[in-house]
Amino acid sequence: MDWLQIIILALIQGLTEFLPISSSAHLILPAQLLGWQDQGNSFDVALHVGTLTAVVVYFRHEVMAMTQSFFRSGFSKNMERDAKLAWAVIWGTVPVGLVGLIFSAFDIVDLYLRSIPVIATTTIVFALLLWWIEKRAVARRDEYDIGIKDIMVVGIAQAMALVPGTSRSGATMMAGLWLGLSRSAAARFSFLLSIPVIVLSGGLTTLKLIQQPQAVHWGELFAGFSIAAVSAFTCIHFFLKLIDKIGMMPFVWYRLALGAVLLTIIFI
Repeated sequence: MDWLQIIILALIQGLTEFLPISSSAHLILPAQLLGWQDQGNSFDVALHVGTLTAVVVYFRHEVMAMTQSFFRSGFSKNMERDAKLAWAVIWGTVPVGLVGLIFSAFDIVDLYLRSIPVIATTTIVFALLLWWIEKRAVARRDEYDIGIKDIMVVGIAQAMALVPGTSRSGATMMAGLWLGLSRSAAARFSFLLSIPVIVLSGGLTTLKLIQQPQAVHWGELFAGFSIAAVSAFTCIHFFLKLIDKIGMMPFVWYRLALGAVLLTIIFI
């Protein structure tokens, strides 16, 4: 890969992983639209580790509190609220873990879903769903005030986001808003949910990498990791600062515009 491709792909991963616009779609599109050679599994792992590092560092206090509380009261009847949130993250990851294993076993995404028509469809459909929910959402709760049914709804939404163009963060935030979470609470829970998901997806990609003998270009990997980490950290910071003010509509309009461009490309 040349340095322009490294920088652009790392910025795309860092800036779109935590926005409701689908990082997977944006990583697929440059190769299909610009004719770039596929970046390979090792570079994908580096980008995922970069975004994982960003979210763990940003939420380090919350992660530490959840971990300590989990081992202190996570198996008692009177759990602390941080232990309950830790369990929410664990249970919310189960659906995407199960579906992800099935998709990986049959290579469903690579064989059937990594295409511009699929991305265009999911981009537009989920934009309209996000629009509908945003207009009807009533913020009543935060991420500490969710039950098992709420967790399962968000978890199933996250599993649906395995389809490129859906957006993991978009699907989980949309589900959170529908359940009555505030925008910032839905975003925080979505970002915390991303930690085990990125670990799982990065682990699966690493296993594939181990099975494929490839030359490792450490300079490219470190550059991708660094750029993805810094851009993701910046994105999380400003997104949480602004989301209660701007709402979800800017992302709805962006997705609709992107979907329209993709449809144009398909039919030209």
